[in-house]
Amino acid sequence: MKNSNFFLSATVAVAISFLTIGCNSPATDTTTKSVAETTEQAVTKPDMAVIKTEIQALETAWAAADNARDVQALLAFYADDAASLSNNAPMVVGKAALQKDIEANFAKKAKGATSIYEVLDVFGNENTVTEVGKSTVKDASGKVISTGKYMAIWEKRDGKYLCVRDIYNDDVKAK
Repeated sequence: MKNSNFFLSATVAVAISFLTIGCNSPATDTTTKSVAETTEQAVTKPDMAVIKTEIQALETAWAAADNARDVQALLAFYADDAASLSNNAPMVVGKAALQKDIEANFAKKAKGATSIYEVLDVFGNENTVTEVGKSTVKDASGKVISTGKYMAIWEKRDGKYLCVRDIYNDDVKAK
């Protein structure tokens, strides 16, 4: 009988211990955020819609310079260390090489032809933006003579976006 009282007392003591421990344990706070979550929220994410609008404004100005055949205005969009990878041609690196390439392209461009650049997507952050777009070239009468696509990487330097890399190619012409 002493053994059964002992076991009963021991069982009650163990149960009380578990209850005491369970009641005194700190509650799990499901609202507590990790350091990474807190840091991520503290860092303001860029408004990509605003950046897309800014890049489109650059592309619209780029088209105006292209249509005016203004080599210097086009060069102003590029960083000094820019590289351009065009359709069926070797890579062009640096402003001097870009100038020669732009001048050669203007010499081949049909008189009265105009270009339009449309930003389709941008991603990245406020300092480095990758742009995906499409181009349309029309003849003097407004007829589309070619279309293409491009990607450009823009870096903000001294508060201004400059193109550091671009790649483009033409779509297949309809037969």
